[in-house]
Amino acid sequence: MKISAALLLASVSCASAFTTPNVPPQQQASSSVMTSLQATVEDETATTFKGAAAISALTKDIETVFSSMDVDKFLPHRYPFALVDKIVEMEPGKRAVGIKCVTKNEDFFNGHFPGQPVMPGVLQLEALAQLAGCVVANTEGVAEGSVYFFGSADGVKWKKPVVPGDTLVMEVEVLKFNKKFGIIKASGKGYTDGQLAVDVAEMTFALAKPE
Repeated sequence: MKISAALLLASVSCASAFTTPNVPPQQQASSSVMTSLQATVEDETATTFKGAAAISALTKDIETVFSSMDVDKFLPHRYPFALVDKIVEMEPGKRAVGIKCVTKNEDFFNGHFPGQPVMPGVLQLEALAQLAGCVVANTEGVAEGSVYFFGSADGVKWKKPVVPGDTLVMEVEVLKFNKKFGIIKASGKGYTDGQLAVDVAEMTFALAKPE
């Protein structure tokens, strides 16, 4: 309705431009229609503005299970390579949902790419791997301070660019954990604005116990 009203307003404006001064009634009618349409467009524009409180309330039911400081206890990664800001869902030893807030202040945007910043796909993969590490860190029998080394990644697909301002919502699931040999296999997905951005069929890690 907003677009159609705007188009009609533009059409009436064009028509009134060709109205001669010798026809005052038509000018008055045209002016009346334009005023009415302008009011309609302004009303529709006003109703689409939600405001900060309403937009912030969209995530009010999302609870933080582990904060950024909690994540620091699970992983040794620190700036500029700490890629999990918080965890909002967790089934210890099984799966989790974590958040990475992507800002234009990320160091990697200086070179990837100047004028067209895109989060490197390998760092999206690394973020998923770090979230998987948080899941394993909350598994019974895993020593505190353990380090997880990336072994391989299979079936990786990038669906859309992740750019400054995006919130990368990640989900990982541990598929297999061989505690005897410290081998972990997991899958992962990352979304922005509800759309799949990265999909990993299988990641493999080696668990190194603290000395």
